[in-house]
Amino acid sequence: MEEYERGQIIHLQNELCEAMDIILEGKVSVQKIDEEGNILKVAVFSDGEILGANLLFSNSNTYPMTVVSESRTIILHAYRDLILESCQRNTDFMAGLLTVISNKALVLTDKIDTISFKTIRQRIIDFLRYEYYIQKSTAIKLNTTKKELAERMGIQRTSLSRELNKMRKEGLIEYNAKTITLKGGKLYE
Repeated sequence: MEEYERGQIIHLQNELCEAMDIILEGKVSVQKIDEEGNILKVAVFSDGEILGANLLFSNSNTYPMTVVSESRTIILHAYRDLILESCQRNTDFMAGLLTVISNKALVLTDKIDTISFKTIRQRIIDFLRYEYYIQKSTAIKLNTTKKELAERMGIQRTSLSRELNKMRKEGLIEYNAKTITLKGGKLYE
């Protein structure tokens, strides 16, 4: 078990994955940093979630991106031998692990779909549609900052703000720091 402070690197890109990490407390993000210093947050994980399960038994078991602590975080490192032993002794554990790995593959596929070949506006609309169906409201509560939202979408914060302003001027949305309110029905149809 290890404790990490906010902003501390937990795993570097290309580091060998030697354990499955279980987040006992806190929040971590998986990030890709390009040559220009732009950050794309591929995923954020919090209490009870697992990292590295998909890498631990891979032929290419190095972290493809950097893992950073978003807050004070406590992680339990479960090493390969323990995981194998647990799978052999408990089929429910094995089934749960396979479910986690399968779900991670789906999340990655969804993320690739979200960021590839889509305009900034389409990324924003996809986000708003998803949140509209989850929150069942045209007033979308934001659980992140605009900077974090931009990183999640793989765009610059200024580009996100510019597009949100255009959408506001077109009468499609209203927004402030905590909410984005949908005005045009075509956004969530």
